[in-house]
Amino acid sequence: MDRPLKIDELLCFSVYAANHAISRLYRPHLSRMGLTYPQYLVLVALWDRDNRQVTDLGRTLQLDTNTLTPLLKRMEGAGLISRARNPEDERSRIVALTDKGDALRVQAREISSCLAEALGEDLAEIVALRDKLTQLRDRIEKI
Repeated sequence: MDRPLKIDELLCFSVYAANHAISRLYRPHLSRMGLTYPQYLVLVALWDRDNRQVTDLGRTLQLDTNTLTPLLKRMEGAGLISRARNPEDERSRIVALTDKGDALRVQAREISSCLAEALGEDLAEIVALRDKLTQLRDRIEKI
């Protein structure tokens, strides 16, 4: 290539900008629930499978423990989750939803639908895009 790249030609920038656009779209919904986007992701992971070790949750969310732990402490302080020592391994903690955290599940249903409405696309197209991005991530992680 003889010329410098333009920002709108970069795949990484397109993914980055799309992530920010989705975050801006979610923000008012999450704000009404008193959540940040990372807190929402923790709840979604726990709604899928509750009572998880911190390390398992970190793998699912692709977050290091040193990033996840302060987030979990804030969520525990807000009464959304509990953290308890793992009876099988004193060094690890189990994260579980509280009634308050579980109750947000109903309100959170509107969040996914707001993206589909904003995109105005067929659900199959959205799923295909998500799957394509997941494949891209998996290939990059193998490098």
